[in-house]
Amino acid sequence: MANSTFYKELVTDHNLHPAHKHHIDGANLTLEGVNPSCGDDIIINLKVDDNDKIVDGAFEGDGCAISQASADMMMDLIIGKSKDEALHLADIFLRMIKGSITDEEKDELEEAGVLQDVSHMPARVKCAVLGWHTIQEMFGEENEKAKEEAAAK
Repeated sequence: MANSTFYKELVTDHNLHPAHKHHIDGANLTLEGVNPSCGDDIIINLKVDDNDKIVDGAFEGDGCAISQASADMMMDLIIGKSKDEALHLADIFLRMIKGSITDEEKDELEEAGVLQDVSHMPARVKCAVLGWHTIQEMFGEENEKAKEEAAAK
C-alpha cells in the first residue's frame, strides 16, 4: 500500500507541477513523439553542447498523467548527462517496463523507478515509454546524420 501511495503521489506531483514542461529557446535537438492509440503527444527539446552533454531540456505537449510525469522524470535524469548516458538510462527504463532489470539498475532511475508498476497495466505502458522512445529515436537520428555527413566527406 505504501508503494502504491508513493507512486500516485509522485505521478500526480510530476503531472501537476512538472519542472521541465515548458519551451526552451535555442534547443538544437527537437523531436515529437506521438502515441496514436491514446493521443499522447510529447515534443522533446534539448540543448546539447559540442561534447554531447545535455545542458538543458524540456518537453511540451499533452497527454495523460503517466506520459507527462514520465517525461518530466526523464528530464530530471538526463539533463547534465551525455547522450550515451541518456541512452543508457532509456535502455534501463524500457527494460524495467518489460520486467528485466536488476535492483542496481532500478536505483539508477531514481524517481522514475516508481513507474515499474506500469508494466502490470498494458494499456498504460505506451504512455510511460513515449518520452523515452522519443529520446532513443532522437539520438538514433543524430547518429545516422553524423554517419552520413562523415561518409560524404
